[in-house]
Amino acid sequence: MQIIAIRPETGGRTLARFDLQLVGGVRLYNLKLMERPDGSRRVFAPSAFGSAAATFQTEVAQEIVRAAGVALGEKTSDRSAA
Repeated sequence: MQIIAIRPETGGRTLARFDLQLVGGVRLYNLKLMERPDGSRRVFAPSAFGSAAATFQTEVAQEIVRAAGVALGEKTSDRSAA
């Protein structure tokens, strides 16, 4: 798994939007990294026709959140991931 590009955002709960390459060359674009009120983070895929274009199992979502944090220049233990 590799973050291809990351675009930090300021203000609000959205921390960044980013593009991700998964195993096998699968790429997902414009994912959103958000921070919850409790400080934990979640990743969201863009929507298409009113539904999520992709969803992630909890373990995969946690790995994506960690990778996005690293791409933002954070240490892996800086934030909790969900």
